[in-house]
Amino acid sequence: MNPVNYLYLAALLFTIGATGVLLRRNAIILFMCVELMLNACNLAFVVFSRMHGNLDGQIIAFFTMVVAAAEVVVGLAIIVSLFRARHSASVDDAGLMKL
Repeated sequence: MNPVNYLYLAALLFTIGATGVLLRRNAIILFMCVELMLNACNLAFVVFSRMHGNLDGQIIAFFTMVVAAAEVVVGLAIIVSLFRARHSASVDDAGLMKL
């Protein structure tokens, strides 16, 4: 399969994620769209790394996955605390959590 096809797939995934971030107000959907955008970037890193014959892009993708895993832990904790306090996962209510 041609590497350009993988780049088209990465662009499509990134576009879907960016559209979800811009249009949705639910924190969980927003969070999943950000993860989708990160995965699209990882796919592009791996494709470019493979095209150029070095491992730099794959190493960057690995570290991005590690940071994304930490983001999942912190993000879900914030979403759970928001839901417990307001009984809603809406991003618009997040400003109400100030002390």
